[in-house]
Amino acid sequence: MANLRATQKLMTRRLLLDHGLTLFHDKGYASTTIDEIAAAAGTTRTTFYLHFASKSQLMQALITDVADILTGADDPPLAEVVERGDRALIEQWIDRKFDQWTSIRSYLVAAYQAAAIEPEIAAALETWFTATTGAMQEGLDRAGRFDTASRNVRCVLAFGQFEFVARRWLRNGWTLDRDTTLRSLTDSWCHLLA
Repeated sequence: MANLRATQKLMTRRLLLDHGLTLFHDKGYASTTIDEIAAAAGTTRTTFYLHFASKSQLMQALITDVADILTGADDPPLAEVVERGDRALIEQWIDRKFDQWTSIRSYLVAAYQAAAIEPEIAAALETWFTATTGAMQEGLDRAGRFDTASRNVRCVLAFGQFEFVARRWLRNGWTLDRDTTLRSLTDSWCHLLA
């Protein structure tokens, strides 16, 4: 009986996350209410609060989901890609992320909308950026490339370029040629990291 309850609890949590994401996509983060999320998931506001303390906390869980989606496909992981400094490997990593953007678009749009009004979401996105650039710096540290003082700056610049392209793509799609963007971003990463 305890296993059934635990399974039902996980299913309800997943329904709240999935329906919350759908509503954030359809209505926007700010316009979506907890009552709407609960109703869409076939439950109540009270049940929502058993799983999440706030709409912001649900969004934080969605950010964790998207981070898992993104890093789950990394083989090798980003730190190793940077450590090796191989152009083909860098291009492959960036290209794989470009491929993932379609499947995570609604997560990121909702996260950026939420970050504009929820300080804890803005902080979560900043933590994500810092963790990613930290992994990149770990690769540079292991490789012993560049002077120690410039490694973090190089990683922030490289990932900042990537994030800029991602945000433009979220708003407008591929207005720039994807292959040219991939080659140019790879060139820049190789200059900064390899």
